[in-house]
Amino acid sequence: MKQRRVILIALPSLVLFLLFFFYILFNIRVKSLLLASSNNHSITLTKTPHTETKFSILIGILTRPDNYDRRHFLRLVYGIQSSSIAEIDVKFVFCNLTKPEQRVLIALEILRFNDIIILDCIENMNNGKTYAYFSSLPHILPRHYDYVMKADDDVFIRLEPLSLSLKPLPWQDLYYGFVIPCNSMNPFADYMSGMGFLLSWDLVEWIGKSEIPENNTVGPEDKMVGKWLKMGNKAKNRFSNKPAMYDYPGTNGRCSHELIPETVAVHRLKRWDQWLNVLEFFNVTKQLNNSKLYRV
Repeated sequence: MKQRRVILIALPSLVLFLLFFFYILFNIRVKSLLLASSNNHSITLTKTPHTETKFSILIGILTRPDNYDRRHFLRLVYGIQSSSIAEIDVKFVFCNLTKPEQRVLIALEILRFNDIIILDCIENMNNGKTYAYFSSLPHILPRHYDYVMKADDDVFIRLEPLSLSLKPLPWQDLYYGFVIPCNSMNPFADYMSGMGFLLSWDLVEWIGKSEIPENNTVGPEDKMVGKWLKMGNKAKNRFSNKPAMYDYPGTNGRCSHELIPETVAVHRLKRWDQWLNVLEFFNVTKQLNNSKLYRV
C-alpha cells in the first residue's frame, strides 16, 4: 500500500518533467529552424495585394443648382446601395450660386446631407466645368480617393458592379469608362463617354498641376479630357467597360442596347418612365421588408 502511494505521488512529477523536457526540445528545434531560414533569406514579409484592400471612389455627379428634384431622387437611388469592397462617396457638383433662393435651399441640403461641391466657376456645359471639377479636388477635399468619377445626372450607376469591375485594375494612370466611338472595343480609340468616366487619383493631381488641361478647357468636355491625356502621354492603363455601360435602349443608336443583368451604368434616363423601367429591372427595392405600417 505504501509503495502504491509513492508511485501515485511520483506520477505527476514525472508528467511535469516530461512536459518540460519536450518544451525545451521544441523551442530548441524551432529556434534552429528560424536561424537557418534567416541565414538562407527564405523568410520574407510580403504586402497584402491591393486587390484585397478596400479602395475608395468619389463619384461627382455634375448637375445644376436648380435641379432639386433630381438630386433628392438620386440620393434615394444611391443611398440604398453599397459596396462590399469599396468605400464610395457620391456628391453633387455645380458652379457658383446665382439666385437668393439657391443660397437658402442649397444651404439646407448641405446641412442635411453634406454631399454638395460648389465650384468657383460660372455654370456651363463646354467651357471648363469638368476642368474646374478635377483640378479643384486636390485642393478642396479633406482627403484623397483612389479613384474619381465624373458622371451625368441622367445615368444610373450600380455601385457594387462598378467596384467589382475596378478590383483587378491598376490604381494608377487609369482611365475607365465607355469608349467613343460606340462600336469600338479599343479603349485607346478616342475618349470615354461623359455618362461616367473614372480617373485614378494621380491623374486628377496631374490635371490640377499641368498646363495642358489649363490651356485646353473650351470644347466638348469629355472629349477634351481624352485630348489632355493624349497630349500629356498619360492614362497608359485604359479600360472600356462594354457592354456593361451603355445608353438606355433605343435612345442613341449603336451606343444603346437592351438592359442586361451585368450592367454597371445606364445612361440617357431623361424621363421618369425610363427610370422606373430601369429600377424595376434591377429590383432595387428588394430589400423592403414586410410591415404593418405600409402596403407596397
